[in-house]
Amino acid sequence: MDLYKVLGINRTATKDEIKEAYRRLALEFHPDKHSQSSNSVRERATLKFKQISEAYEILRNDKKRADYNFRSSYSSSDNHTGRNYYYNRNYNHGGYGYYNNYGKNDYDSRSYSYRNFGWSSKLENLIKFMTTRAFLLNAAFGCALFGGSVVMDMGKEALWNMHNSGKSFEDAMESIKKSKAHRDEA
Repeated sequence: MDLYKVLGINRTATKDEIKEAYRRLALEFHPDKHSQSSNSVRERATLKFKQISEAYEILRNDKKRADYNFRSSYSSSDNHTGRNYYYNRNYNHGGYGYYNNYGKNDYDSRSYSYRNFGWSSKLENLIKFMTTRAFLLNAAFGCALFGGSVVMDMGKEALWNMHNSGKSFEDAMESIKKSKAHRDEA
C-alpha cells in the first residue's frame, strides 16, 4: 500500500498538505458518517478510514516518513509476495483510531512490526542496534575493561623491572628453584 496514494498527495507534500489531505479524507470516510449505510459500504469506509489514519500517522512524523521512504524505495512491486507492504498492521483494539481536530491521536494502540526486506534491512537493523544507547554503553564499558587489562599487564612488567633490576622473571624463578633444591639437600 502506497501511503502517498492513500492520501492522494505526492512524495514532496508538506506537513500542512498531509494534514489537509487527512482531514478531508477522514471526514469523507469516517465510520460514523456511514453508520446508516449498507454493510458493504460501511466496511469499505471503515477500511479506507483505517488506511487513511495509518498513512497520516506515518507521514506526519519526520522519522517514520523518512524510514517509510527508505523502505518503500527498495520494496518490490510484486503484490503477491507482500514485499511492497511497509507495515504488518495489527489492530489490537476494536476502535478506528479516531483523531481529534488538532491531529492528535485520542485512542490508538496499533502496534507495527517491520517486514523483512532482505540484506539491506538486516544491515539497517544492525546499524540501528549498534547505535542504541545500551549497545554504545556496553561497548564503552568493554573497551574500558580491555584498556584496563592492557595497562595492568604493562604495569606488572614495569613494577617487576623496578624492584628487580637486571633480572627477568624467568631468571628469578630459576633462582627460587635452585634455592629450594639446595634447602631440600641440606
